[in-house]
Amino acid sequence: MFFGDNSDAAKQAVESIIPRDLNNFNWTFIALLAVVFYIYWSEAQKKNWKAIVAGFSLYGVHWLYEIANAIIAKIWKYPLWAVSNQSTSFVLLIGVSWELSMMFSIAGIIAYKMMPEDHSVRYFARGNFKGIPCKFATMLSMSILFAAFEIFLAATPAFIWVYPWWGALPVFITTYVPFFIAAVYVPDKSPKFQKIFLASVWGTVVLCLAILIPLGVI
Repeated sequence: MFFGDNSDAAKQAVESIIPRDLNNFNWTFIALLAVVFYIYWSEAQKKNWKAIVAGFSLYGVHWLYEIANAIIAKIWKYPLWAVSNQSTSFVLLIGVSWELSMMFSIAGIIAYKMMPEDHSVRYFARGNFKGIPCKFATMLSMSILFAAFEIFLAATPAFIWVYPWWGALPVFITTYVPFFIAAVYVPDKSPKFQKIFLASVWGTVVLCLAILIPLGVI
């Protein structure tokens, strides 16, 4: 399933979603949160601040996308992507479950740690070919991997695409590429840039959630 099929079944599945409903809550919620805390605390103990910046950079961009997706659902009735209540312990916004959110909270750390210690390394350098920068290679490969996995998710009842123009290629280009650009490029920027980036992204996220959730927009 490479694109949404605009079917009545998909539309009905989206219409049945109730964000922040507690009926399916279970203790995996706590277990996943503990794992994420452990990962971040371990990186902090090792003073691996760049990995933490990578994690928060991707996670913040992820939240901006989820907020935008929920706003799209409010305006045009259907979001670009959605998660079913039955597939999760908790739906945070119409397009993101607790389990997905916890995965994205550490995805940036994973991508950052996949790169060699020397971030100037270029892969496949031969002769006059200067090779592919490891940052670009990591960004591209992780984006392809996540887009491919989303194709699998969209074939299950857990994850829903409705629009026939939205699917594997658009999500790869417009969603995962920006996610992993944030994860692999922001940590090597100056401390001032990192602070401005994280403050801007997370400030916008907190402001939007604080305003839009009480208003019933998302």
